[in-house]
Amino acid sequence: MFSKIWYNKNNMKIISWNLNGIRAAFKKGLLEFIKSQNADFFCFQEVRAKIEEIPAEIKNLKNYYQFWHPAKKGGWSGVGILAKTKPLKVIYKINDEKIDQEGRIIILEFAKFYLVNVYFVQAGRELIKLPDKLRFNKKFEKFCLKLKKPIIIAGDFNVAHTEIDLANPKENEGKAMFTKEERKWFDDFLKKGFIDAFRVFNREAGNYTWWTWRANARARNIGWRIDYFLISKNLKKDLKNCSILKNVFGSDHAPIRLEVF
Repeated sequence: MFSKIWYNKNNMKIISWNLNGIRAAFKKGLLEFIKSQNADFFCFQEVRAKIEEIPAEIKNLKNYYQFWHPAKKGGWSGVGILAKTKPLKVIYKINDEKIDQEGRIIILEFAKFYLVNVYFVQAGRELIKLPDKLRFNKKFEKFCLKLKKPIIIAGDFNVAHTEIDLANPKENEGKAMFTKEERKWFDDFLKKGFIDAFRVFNREAGNYTWWTWRANARARNIGWRIDYFLISKNLKKDLKNCSILKNVFGSDHAPIRLEVF
């Protein structure tokens, strides 16, 4: 039961991972990864599959409740959560018609907190989708600030927050995922009551979660940190660890892990 995890202060482990397609990740060892981690929650982004297209071996996993929010458009976006504990409530919508059909959000409500899994809009080449992203950001922020319990947010935010969050900040200044507008929103959101959990434990450069497939970027560690756990400030006392599982492959993103309570 969740109450046992919370009140006995046993560490609760949450994994977040942009899979870049669950079917591709499955072929590269996703099932074995899930079993080896044995986390309390797995938050997946960019699932890129309808529910009926998710590998049966994943859907038949024991000991996990499963929640999937595919995009209306096939082969694109989509998020999912595997949870050992049954939530009080599941929310798939933030009451915005365009956003809600893109498969970007799942929120699980528990007795003491909300778990939010989110896949943010990517600003795109020549920033063609930047207005859409900023609109999404504002809608997301408004929704989160209405929640009446502490929040754990897991997801791909598609932005590097500061210069130490990408390998080549000068060359990428003003480009997608490193525009002033995206970074300012991130700053403002944190100021409204959230903490970047990874930076509580590690304030060094060179820690990335995404690498382009081109130019052997991952082996050279020419990457970006765009995947985050953000937590409500009043959960800081319960934070045990947050790390990047940089040696786990299967996607162009690395998984990230949060331990709390």
